[in-house]
Amino acid sequence: MVVTGVEEARAALGEVIGLCGRIVAFTGAGISTECGVPDFRSKDSPWRRYKPIDFALFVSDVLMREEAWRRKFALDDICASAQPGRGHYALANLVANGKVSAIITQNIDNLHQASGVPEERIIELHGNGAYARCLSCGARYELQPLRRDFEASGAAPACFECGGAVKSATISFGQPMPQAALERAYQETVRCDLFLAIGSSLVVYPAASFPSLARQRDAKLVIVNGEETPLDSEANLVLRGDIGDILQPFSN
Repeated sequence: MVVTGVEEARAALGEVIGLCGRIVAFTGAGISTECGVPDFRSKDSPWRRYKPIDFALFVSDVLMREEAWRRKFALDDICASAQPGRGHYALANLVANGKVSAIITQNIDNLHQASGVPEERIIELHGNGAYARCLSCGARYELQPLRRDFEASGAAPACFECGGAVKSATISFGQPMPQAALERAYQETVRCDLFLAIGSSLVVYPAASFPSLARQRDAKLVIVNGEETPLDSEANLVLRGDIGDILQPFSN
């Protein structure tokens, strides 16, 4: 069933949440657009101007590493004022009330953490853009000192511990997906009785396989998105419209 009216969508979502005991939320870029974080597919998206560097090029070419960091900091400036939105706070409330067991996210913006969701409840499939790691030893680096040094020297950062290349802690094109996060997402999905997909086009795999997996395990599937997705026909309920408006009543 597809519901487009805001009040009807709120009522339908409230009813299904009330009936389910273990909910997994799955979030994509659409939950963060009202927060000032651009999505990837809009024709005027800054991601088209600052395209991510392929992982193999990042590793093999120091000039590409420098360019990757220039693009990273340019995008950070665009999103610098982003704060959690109504959808983030709604999910944080559902986590705090014991309704949502985990949030599986494709986003790298750290807004679920900023909304108050405990780190252990968040499964990041594409990493996190709020810090960096050494690709060799895994040492963590905060972005502010890296940026200061980069803007002073123009040189891509190297690890103080082992000399390895330091990269934003996101998963780039061509970079292996985090297996621990994928396994956690799988375990949460097969145990839920409601899979709540929010703000995702559901076309990027392997992330988009989790809603179908939930349905195969007899969980209910609810999709909240502004546009159609390839999995709408599999869903028990599709809520079309402004994500923040639909989720706002659950943020109190």
